[in-house]
Amino acid sequence: MRRRLPDLGAALFAVALLYPFVGLVVPVGPWRWDFGPMLSAVRVSIGLTALAMVAVVALGTPLAVYVVRRSTHVRLWWQAILLVSVLLPPLALGILLSLAFGPRALGDAGRAMVNTPLAFIVTQTYVSIGYYALGAIAALQTVPRGLELQAALLGHTPWSVFWRVTFPLARLGFAVALSLAWVRALTEFGAVVITAYYPSGMPVAIWANLENFGLPAVMPLLVIFLATALPIPWLVHIVAQRRVLSEAHLA
Repeated sequence: MRRRLPDLGAALFAVALLYPFVGLVVPVGPWRWDFGPMLSAVRVSIGLTALAMVAVVALGTPLAVYVVRRSTHVRLWWQAILLVSVLLPPLALGILLSLAFGPRALGDAGRAMVNTPLAFIVTQTYVSIGYYALGAIAALQTVPRGLELQAALLGHTPWSVFWRVTFPLARLGFAVALSLAWVRALTEFGAVVITAYYPSGMPVAIWANLENFGLPAVMPLLVIFLATALPIPWLVHIVAQRRVLSEAHLA
């Protein structure tokens, strides 16, 4: 019996951790299926988040490669800078972005940065790029530097070394970093509600439905929201862990 106590405690912890999902089956009255606004919010969130991820990868990957190639002292400074964007409270970030890029700071040019698709993408990029860059740096640090140097000595260009040696060895780490950035951007509410209330993505639409119509109007969109936010990082994590375990077994 004593041997089973740790298993029992772990099982109780898992039940407690997953218990909030019981809320999906709690009666709240007939669900309100308002397909037009709901599909619009889904399109805004998925479409604009995908564009934000393009920006995150395009900016974060070269930065991660640059940071990894620097000295330990410089690398620590860059990681500290990236942590600022991760630790900054979303509400504070939204206010700072609206002030720094809004009409008050940039005049007419700043109007494009308030309640527009561009404002949505820029805000999501700011809230998620720190997660991606830090994850990419961690992935790149697992690649043996000697292999890259040997490839360079064989005549490969830096670009060829990255795609033939570095990226294949670090690709699962990049995938984990991107999945974390995806879910961070997709689920962002505090900053987006200030800079881009319109067009409304799923988090803002869920909050607006809750305020205006109550839980029956929230539940359909909430289910879609969970279905788009959770599976990708969950699957990437499982695949990454399975590969680590298989490599450890082979070793």
